[in-house]
Amino acid sequence: MKQALPLREIALVALGGALGAVARYALSLVIPASDGIPVATLTANLAGAFLLGLMTFWLGARGTDVGGRRNARLFLGTGVLGGFTTYSLLAVELGEFVLAQNWTLAAIYASTTLVGGALASLLGMIAGDAIGRGQPEAEIGADHA
Repeated sequence: MKQALPLREIALVALGGALGAVARYALSLVIPASDGIPVATLTANLAGAFLLGLMTFWLGARGTDVGGRRNARLFLGTGVLGGFTTYSLLAVELGEFVLAQNWTLAAIYASTTLVGGALASLLGMIAGDAIGRGQPEAEIGADHA
């Protein structure tokens, strides 16, 4: 038997993704490239990694992925932060550095994004877990559908 598409979940992700993409575009207007380094993309990816780690572990510390927690994860994590961060633009920017034979900048940008993103995510996870464990359940309404 065919299962119906989860339209509510799809809508949460789509709306969140649109908001995240608009936020990333706005960031690119506010933070220009500096000495050829795409600072807005780097900022979006590092901030997004931190926030995704924070949100995931904050919600995870509160309980299972159901109800309000699931909706928050889909809207904020998959949607907003998925739209805000950008692997594809990172890949294009790295390709541009390589085509320009700017190997040093390509290596610095790639390693800063990957290592910095992993560290930012780890810090977010630690913070999210600590915050989530310190809050009473009622404060986040986690199990409301």
